[in-house]
Order: sequence, then structure tokens, then C-alpha cells
Amino acid sequence: MAKKVLFINQEISPYVPKSELSVMGKDLPHKMQEAGYEIRTFMPKWGNINERRGQLHEVIRLSGMNLIIDDTDHPLIIKVASIPQTRLQVYFIDNDDYFMKRQMAEDLDGNEYDDNGERAIFFARGVLETIKKLRWVPDIIHCQGWMGAIVPLYVKLAYNADPTFANTKIVTSLFSKDLKHSVGDNFKHCLEFRNIDEEVLKPYKENFDFFELCKLALDYSDAIIEAGDGVNKDLLEYAKGKDVPFVDFCGDDYVEKYRQLYDSL
Repeated sequence: MAKKVLFINQEISPYVPKSELSVMGKDLPHKMQEAGYEIRTFMPKWGNINERRGQLHEVIRLSGMNLIIDDTDHPLIIKVASIPQTRLQVYFIDNDDYFMKRQMAEDLDGNEYDDNGERAIFFARGVLETIKKLRWVPDIIHCQGWMGAIVPLYVKLAYNADPTFANTKIVTSLFSKDLKHSVGDNFKHCLEFRNIDEEVLKPYKENFDFFELCKLALDYSDAIIEAGDGVNKDLLEYAKGKDVPFVDFCGDDYVEKYRQLYDSL
């Protein structure tokens, strides 16, 4: 039976401009689907995505749930589209407060959003709740980009008793693109959920920056990939210190190595 792989992508071309992340966000799921894996693919519905051109439409049966972050209800909206010339279907996580009329990490003046951490929390929980609704049990979750950095923690500690994720393995890819500033003063508090409390988060700095966010992802991953050319050297050193499989950067010739990794987990 084909393994089921859930791709949680920060960016996917052609919905956002081409970058190392967005090209991999499109190509990897497509190539793995062609290789025989059963896949699902998610990304945030960034405000710079042209819904009309991309032919996005809302999936009513999956939308409507409220996610509480920092004692505030945030409605979850799910949209879907298919990438032309491929059989790749993409699910989009949307919300008026976190994504509508807003860019990706920065506003049009180049300032990072103060609530980027909350946006990542909403995205992570939105993906996991939607997968539960789809009644689709992933063997592997592959996270690409800082927006997916919270997923490993939530799968391992907050959703670990849920049959959908009880046996799921987590793969985290590291890229050179990063955040420059903190992900929000209130991030640690907002991160607390179910079994995740102050004690669990004690090893991490109070002020979560990009490096701390990546450490959080790596600490709860079952395998790590150096996917970008120019990943932070300190981050790579930290990643290689974890007792999990590690795949070195291999440029465009990654399909077979990734397949071997998936099949070994």
C-alpha cells in the first residue's frame, strides 16, 4: 500500500512568486505523487494570492471551525485549487485576521508582522484539524518553511492521542530563507495547548526568534533535510546533533534520497 504523505508548505509556486521554497513546495509533492505516494498538500492563503487567477474556491464542509488563540476565536476558512498541468490539488488555510489583505512574513514596507507566531499557530492547528475532518491518516508529515515549524510539536504532544496522528512520522526541511525578528512577545503563551504547557516550553527562550522556532521544530522531528543552499550553519550544527536521520543538501537530485528516507520511517 502506498505511503500517505502530508506536505505542509509555506509557499507554493505559482500561487506566490518563485523562490527556493515555493519551487520546492510545488515540485516535491508533484514528484512524490508521480512516484506513487498518496499525498495531500497545504499552504497558507497569503493575501498576495490572486484567488481568481488561481481558481481558488472555498470548501464549505471543511470551513466554519473556530480556533481559539490567546483567548480569541479565529474562524477557519478552507479553500482549494489545482495547479495547472499537474494533478496536484492544494488546500489553503485562510482567516480574515491573519491572512486576508496581508502579505507573507512582511508588509509592503518590509516590516515583519508582530503576530507571525500566532499566524503560524493558526496555520498548524488549521491544517491538523482539516486533516482530521478529511479522515485521512498520514504516514508522514513533511514540513517546509517556518510557517510549519509548530506542526512537529503539536503532532507529538497535542494530537498524539488522536488516531489520525498516533503513528505519524515528521520530516522537517531546512531552507536558507528566515525571519529577522521575534515572532511575537506573547508567542510562548499562545503556543500552550492541551499537553503543551510552561514546563514543556521551559527549554526555549522567552523571546522566540527564527533560530528558536527552528529548534522547536527539530526537537520534535523524526528526520531532517538540508533542503536549501545556504542554511544557517549554527542551525545545521544543531540539526546534525539530533539523533535522527539527516539528509544533506543534494540540489535537484533529491527525489530518490527523499523516497529512501520516507520508506525508512
